[in-house]
Amino acid sequence: MDTNREVKDALFDQVARIAKAVANPKRLELIELLCQAPKPVDTLAQETGISIKLASAHLKELRTSRVVDTERRGKQIFYRIASTEIPRLWVLLRTLAEDRLFELQDALRHISGAMHEWHGKDRVELMRKARNGEIVVIDVRPGSEYAQAHLPFARSIPLPELRTRLAELPQDKTIVAYCRGPYCLMSGDAVELLRAQGYSALKLRDGVAEWVAAGVLELAAGEV
Repeated sequence: MDTNREVKDALFDQVARIAKAVANPKRLELIELLCQAPKPVDTLAQETGISIKLASAHLKELRTSRVVDTERRGKQIFYRIASTEIPRLWVLLRTLAEDRLFELQDALRHISGAMHEWHGKDRVELMRKARNGEIVVIDVRPGSEYAQAHLPFARSIPLPELRTRLAELPQDKTIVAYCRGPYCLMSGDAVELLRAQGYSALKLRDGVAEWVAAGVLELAAGEV
């Protein structure tokens, strides 16, 4: 075989390792979760709705391809994204799929049609309004994810606590809720609860990964 051909095949084979690692819906969901914060396997299994054994197998595949790393915290092993490029990869794959796949577009229209979404001009406008107190941005993810990284000027009010913490939110301003991104339903649930209580509330499709991919937010892989 031609030596140049062998070299070229070897190069493409190595790049394909990343593509193979992420070519699974549950592994993509694991990546989305780990873009929020490092997590142990039992938490990841619960949040993805699979067994610990299967979650471990998927995480092993991701670790072999160096998409995720591990770190020990006491007696537990936590998984984390191996590079700050991983959120960008996830968002790029997702947006490409949304652009090219009609089935995905239909599914997203169905979801979006049932939600009141923020349609501001851009992220800078959102930050300006939040900074000036014109709107209130709330992060309804678990507190551990907020502590890892969150949108500028956002308040942490995890979804399970929202009903008991309504008094913390002004009723004369629009509340913009976000969670893990456009495929996460927590912010939609938060908006429904808030609107039922008389608040003006909107869902932000973006999560931390989208802001990292846009270069607006820094995410330090492995830091807590």
